Amino acid sequence: MTTLVGYILLFTGIGVGFVFANLTLGKLLRPAKMDAEKGTIYECGEPTIGSAWIQFDLRFYVVALLFVIFDVEMAFFFPWAVVFGQNVAAADAGNTAAQTLAWVAFGDILFFFGVLLVGFAYLWRRGDLDWVRSLAAQSTPKASN
Repeated sequence: MTTLVGYILLFTGIGVGFVFANLTLGKLLRPAKMDAEKGTIYECGEPTIGSAWIQFDLRFYVVALLFVIFDVEMAFFFPWAVVFGQNVAAADAGNTAAQTLAWVAFGDILFFFGVLLVGFAYLWRRGDLDWVRSLAAQSTPKASN
């Protein structure tokens, strides 16, 4: 067995033991008295009022979806920057293949960022990023007499 596998097993064993010890200690120390108020359903500390079958405002869904999309896309920039930095350093050392690869990587990220900007502009133009829309845009024009 190599030392790396030994360290991984030791780290995993200590982690599992730490979690198990804390859960056991919590079970022994916390009060276990259940009453009707503790058994009620709540959401974020607020008691539930009314039915769960209500109309949900889709703006919450759109904002959450936009966050996930742009957050995941931005996560691709960090690994690219690391590899691009290594290629630029190799290109500075005189490696022409690394210099060519650095320019190709730079063009690729510009294209990738352009696609993100087009998607962002589309959502902005469509009004999905406006949380509160103006009343003037939502009102219908009045018929003149």
